[in-house]
Amino acid sequence: MKKTALIIALLLLLLLIACQKTPYVKIGNTTVSVELAITPEEKAKGLMQREQLDENKGMLFIFEDEKAPSFWMKNTLIPLDMVFINSDNRIVDILVAEPCKKDPCKSYTPKANAKFVLEVNAGFSERHNAAIDDEVSFKI
Repeated sequence: MKKTALIIALLLLLLLIACQKTPYVKIGNTTVSVELAITPEEKAKGLMQREQLDENKGMLFIFEDEKAPSFWMKNTLIPLDMVFINSDNRIVDILVAEPCKKDPCKSYTPKANAKFVLEVNAGFSERHNAAIDDEVSFKI
């Protein structure tokens, strides 16, 4: 009896885990599963020290206020597209950022204010025809 209860409990736990949705960003017909960077520590670490990022995966930085956030690539090993998104869920800028091997590292700042920044593999925006003023949807 205890073994059956344990198996049922494990199955329910697996079902709960499977039902949890991964946060995502949708641009056009493309869905990107994202890790969220919300706290100052998460934002500071970003995608540092990652040797790879799977296709259609990324990190979404969420800011309390809409502003022109500045990013750098210190200790980031892979080139990235930075997709800046405003509070109206529109892309306001897309920058291609290269890894920084030694100081001083270049800063990447959008042309317009953004509430969100999506980091994905470099070339993503071009491959998926993402462009300034495209609408973006979220599940976070």
